[in-house]
Amino acid sequence: MNPFTYSIIPAKEADAVEISRLSLELGYPTGMEETRGVLARMLGSPSYFAVVASTGEGPLLGWAVAERRLMLESGESAELTGLVVASAARRLGVGSALVAAAEEWARANGFSSLRVRSNVTRAESHPFYEKLGFERAKTQHAYRKAL
Repeated sequence: MNPFTYSIIPAKEADAVEISRLSLELGYPTGMEETRGVLARMLGSPSYFAVVASTGEGPLLGWAVAERRLMLESGESAELTGLVVASAARRLGVGSALVAAAEEWARANGFSSLRVRSNVTRAESHPFYEKLGFERAKTQHAYRKAL
């Protein structure tokens, strides 16, 4: 039984505090001001899609971001680049609803598929994506160099 009644709605700048709080639940300590700045840039661009799961009052239950990706070797694609669901709302359909909204955006923009990357350390998310019909395409290492 789902104790939450929620809607999937477009994100707005005022959601930055809650988006930052939810991101921290998954170990991404992005400050509220940084989140607000990035979110404002995303909301001002047709290349990004950002939605939240809202009860209408109180804390958000989750958020998702998808974007257009343009790569020389593979052309343009749609990718789910962020998905967070509050720990209290997991396994209640919130994540599936957020992904469905991203899929709808991708279809409406002419994409025939939606990609997602999932860190190997987030083992619980792998069966979630597979249950939604995603297929593992490859395994890779991600590198970062501080500048």
